[in-house]
Amino acid sequence: MIATTASVARALCVTIAALVSVAASAAPSGDSRVASYTLSNGLELVVIPDHRAPVVTHMIWYKVGAADETPGKSGLAHFLEHLLFKGTERHPAGRFSQEVARFGGQENAFTSSDYTGYFQRVPSEKLKDVMEFEADRMTGLQLTDAVVLPERDVILEERNSRVENNPRARLGEQMDAALYLNHPYGRPVIGWRHEIEKLTLDDAVVFYRRFYAPNGAIVVIAGDVKAAEALKFAEETYGKIPRQSSLAPRQRPQEPPPASPRTLTLADPRVEQPAMQRSYLAPSFATAKPGQSEALEVLSHILGAGSNSRLYRALVVEKGVAVAAGAWYQSSALDMSKFAVYGAPRDGVTLPQLESEMDAVIARLIADGVTAEELERSKSRLIADAIYAQDNQASMVRWYGAALTTGATVADVQRWPERIRAVTAAQVQEAAREWLDKRRSVTGYLIKDVSVPPEKRS
Repeated sequence: MIATTASVARALCVTIAALVSVAASAAPSGDSRVASYTLSNGLELVVIPDHRAPVVTHMIWYKVGAADETPGKSGLAHFLEHLLFKGTERHPAGRFSQEVARFGGQENAFTSSDYTGYFQRVPSEKLKDVMEFEADRMTGLQLTDAVVLPERDVILEERNSRVENNPRARLGEQMDAALYLNHPYGRPVIGWRHEIEKLTLDDAVVFYRRFYAPNGAIVVIAGDVKAAEALKFAEETYGKIPRQSSLAPRQRPQEPPPASPRTLTLADPRVEQPAMQRSYLAPSFATAKPGQSEALEVLSHILGAGSNSRLYRALVVEKGVAVAAGAWYQSSALDMSKFAVYGAPRDGVTLPQLESEMDAVIARLIADGVTAEELERSKSRLIADAIYAQDNQASMVRWYGAALTTGATVADVQRWPERIRAVTAAQVQEAAREWLDKRRSVTGYLIKDVSVPPEKRS
């Protein structure tokens, strides 16, 4: 099992833009393809039937991530993700994974700032088996120092390989810390090294008992199963676990109004290609006013998605100052999120020069707005991508889980295409004017450090 750390977790924080347009609750919409339920103990269940192959993807999402950790104990959510594979009284360590492998299935897990997820892809007839395993380890995990302390060492080595030895990951970590002055999104999902080193058995047990409960979880199933059958299995497995009355709403410290742009430079002898990135503090779908998040989705596509985007055409094709340029927006976050632009300069072009050219592209968009052709092309592409993506079980399950654990509802998912279609050019221009304000941003430069050879670094 390889857990997802900060950089990989961000890749799984899919945007509402990619959510499946046909999704809906069976009861209110009458759409029989997707059903949603809530068990008496508070566990939520979403079922997406897909009978093309005798396979199901089962995923349980816990509404807890790195942003819910106790201050000073960063990395706990990710630590628990690892420890959940260590076994229970009924199923000793390794039994679950062995059974999934015996089925010919696949499994893994991941952690983000807002959620922790565990999934299996197995033959349809084994669905109840994996549900029984997951229900058992929801509350039955058995931990000792002999289990916890070696796994802590595994995570420290994982941090070495994924962060300490990856200059881009280190830059991203520093930029998040600078962007979020008060909110816990500023700490890395995998945790700060000096805090991981001090995590204990008691820390893990307290965190587990605090957050792992049916009323803090969402189960999403896609594949060859009928909704009524999946509900029956859920009631026979997860439904037997009592709800946890002490599970409190997630309330995190929020960001103060940004007052000044921030810049930082990370120099590393391993850097082969200099790069720059800027992150703007921007609303997520959960925190945005109606229409804002959708306008940011369209703005990110027009500004930086692919070879037809404003940034790529201007910086790579027309002026030849960059070898890469783009933009992205992360809408799936429980609290304030971010909008980012990035680029890598051609030889002979400095990062300040590239940044200046990038600022000019953004300034023109703010001043002149977007064209009708850009607007329609981007909206059509976003909606088409969501429709095409329905062909993948795992993607469907991930999109639902990411949406529901970060403030969206099944009905929000259902209405997404019409909201994108309703975005106007004026809304996109206003989104750029309001949110692409440098006072809301952190700009990071990644450069090669030529002062110390890589082999002599401590």
